[in-house]
Amino acid sequence: MLSSRESKLLEYIRKNPMQSSKEIHDGLQLTIGYATTKRSLTVLINKGLITIEGQGKGTKYKTESNVNLLNTINPDSYFETEIDDRDINNQFNFKLISQDLKTLPLFTTNEIKKLHALQNTYLKKSSQLSYSGYQKELERLAIDLSWKSSQIEGNTYTLLETELLLKEQQTAQGKTRDDATMLLNHKTALDFIFEHPDYLEPLTKLRLEDIHSLLIKELGVETHIRNSRVGISGTNYKPLDNAFQITEAIEAMCKLIQTKQSVFEKAFLALLLISYIQPFEDGNKRTARIVSNAILINNNYCPISFRTVDSIDYKKAMLIFYEQNNISAMKSIFINQFEFAVDTYF
Repeated sequence: MLSSRESKLLEYIRKNPMQSSKEIHDGLQLTIGYATTKRSLTVLINKGLITIEGQGKGTKYKTESNVNLLNTINPDSYFETEIDDRDINNQFNFKLISQDLKTLPLFTTNEIKKLHALQNTYLKKSSQLSYSGYQKELERLAIDLSWKSSQIEGNTYTLLETELLLKEQQTAQGKTRDDATMLLNHKTALDFIFEHPDYLEPLTKLRLEDIHSLLIKELGVETHIRNSRVGISGTNYKPLDNAFQITEAIEAMCKLIQTKQSVFEKAFLALLLISYIQPFEDGNKRTARIVSNAILINNNYCPISFRTVDSIDYKKAMLIFYEQNNISAMKSIFINQFEFAVDTYF
């Protein structure tokens, strides 16, 4: 985790590479002493976020490439450039999992403080509920999550229609059977997680496949790890196209998540990386949202329904991660939706 001062230093060096410590100190116009700036630079070096070139008074500082993961990218501006004109990482980046996301703090100090404050609010609120009252709130969130997660994938059920389907088994007129099945599968997967909160601890390839199987039952989707190419609408990013490499990526992801101490980082990485790897022919983002929530639930953290996120904004944030390996847009969604969940449920 970075302090506010360290975050400012890092951002300045990213924008102004190859400056000396004195130039950095003067450029930032900090009220702290020069010696404090030097100590902060040493911290950033030890965290692997910046490197130096030269010696003595000729020492210059620059950021490591993985810092680009955190740059703020405005989705509206980003997508003003047409798909074929964007400069992107169009191939799967193994280094992203094995190195970049392993060493880089995903949340700033202030973001972590906010998330933990919200979590404490959730614990206080939920502790005041009776068992039946808590279960009702959990059911309400499950309906919202099933609806929004399905809507992101093009499902046409409204929230009210989803509630009638999941609570009373009443299908909506003019809707396809697959739409109803998708929603019912979400509820089945969530009920399984509620009943077995530790099933994905630790997360493994086989258990990931089990959750995916619940979500795509009777939808004509293969349950095993795919061994062929899959295209993603709206981007020229090409995921891995063979089962061996996909399995390797999944195992690396599971190992990375297991090494993280922060529950928020674990849940956020699952949300990002399952979608990025695209291990299945379909149902990847749905699986990612359920697994992310399973991690939160198992650790007694507030689950997330994603109810108020705009489907297009969600897709844009994921495309930015696919193409630039940048987490800023998706992280904003994660934090905002966690806050919404704490304020709305329980």
